[in-house]
Amino acid sequence: MDMNQALRVVRVFESHFGTRAHATAWAPGRINLIGEHTDYNDGLVMPAAIQMGIAVAVAPRTDNRMVLFAADPGEPFDAPLSAVRPTAAVRWANYVLGAVAQLQAAGLPVRGFNLAFGGNLPQGAGLSASAALTCGVLLALCRLFNLQCTPWELVRMAQQAEHTFAGVQCGIMDMFSSVFGQREQAMLLDCRSLDYQYVPLSLPGHTLVLLHTGVKHHLADSAYNQRRAECAQGLAWVQEWVPDVQTLRDITVGMLDQHVAPRDLLVYRRCRFVLEENSRVEASAQALRGADLRRLGQLMHAAHEGLRDDYAVSCAELDCLQSFAASFPGVCGARMMGGGFGGCTLNLVASDAVAAMVDAASIHYAATFGSTPLAITAMASDGAIIVPDNIYATKPI
Repeated sequence: MDMNQALRVVRVFESHFGTRAHATAWAPGRINLIGEHTDYNDGLVMPAAIQMGIAVAVAPRTDNRMVLFAADPGEPFDAPLSAVRPTAAVRWANYVLGAVAQLQAAGLPVRGFNLAFGGNLPQGAGLSASAALTCGVLLALCRLFNLQCTPWELVRMAQQAEHTFAGVQCGIMDMFSSVFGQREQAMLLDCRSLDYQYVPLSLPGHTLVLLHTGVKHHLADSAYNQRRAECAQGLAWVQEWVPDVQTLRDITVGMLDQHVAPRDLLVYRRCRFVLEENSRVEASAQALRGADLRRLGQLMHAAHEGLRDDYAVSCAELDCLQSFAASFPGVCGARMMGGGFGGCTLNLVASDAVAAMVDAASIHYAATFGSTPLAITAMASDGAIIVPDNIYATKPI
């Protein structure tokens, strides 16, 4: 948890509402070491919660309204609890509204409240700020109103909030990571069974560095939906001949060769990528358990090539940073991370080479695109928590 960020949001709450917050939650963002576009295909992923995230401060009201304040844009929003519905006016509000709607749908008593939030997750970096916000809101309101929810119930409600109010048909990885993260651990999650295990994220002499392109192309949302549809189409074609298969997890490359490739090579490549990416996740977990960082780096490179060439969700900015890092001395692995068409690359770098790599990559990127990428050191951290009450007695920083 970033105590400075939590304290900043508490002070913003006090300044905006003129009262003390009664509960504050911290929910982290996440990285995904490997396993992109597999979660919505009931596949395997290997995320880790990180040290950056979002704090949510709340206090009760005496009326039946929810009054919200986003600290970083300094933007207010309020609505009655009696008619919770999506809004087109303030996009971020839908994550809070969706969380409230899920609590109401579960029959949990939510009364009027004030809420302020803020954090340090860079916009458009693909570090799952939306899941951090939604999980943080749910946890803070559960604490404020003494609502009993299990961690998995929080994850499910956060996912449904994004589906129904934000209109994003996301998988479960982001919310799972924000709630279940542990310090110095990655998580191997089976998105079909929801079985998971912690994998020690021991990187002796190495550091995980994110390079944020600073771009997010408009193609991202439409391409995401299109890729989901292409995977569903490939599955349906196989099911015509092998009706027992339920997801791409049940399909072999041989089935794709026989039933999908003759009908559409593009759909074939999309589905084959998912199968290969699941295998890379398993191999990466083995590499981490054996402290084989060279092998982990090779799998990261291969994942980027598949995302670029077969799944076609990379972009010029991501490819520029990845290819430069991949050839830089001291870099074990580099790949794009997240949904694609912008956001970050994830780089596994020898710790004594980080400064030189970041400087050289920044110069190269600026010469190509005229801007400088934001460098972020990522450390595996604990999941969402209630901030200790002694924060309210802390002096301003």
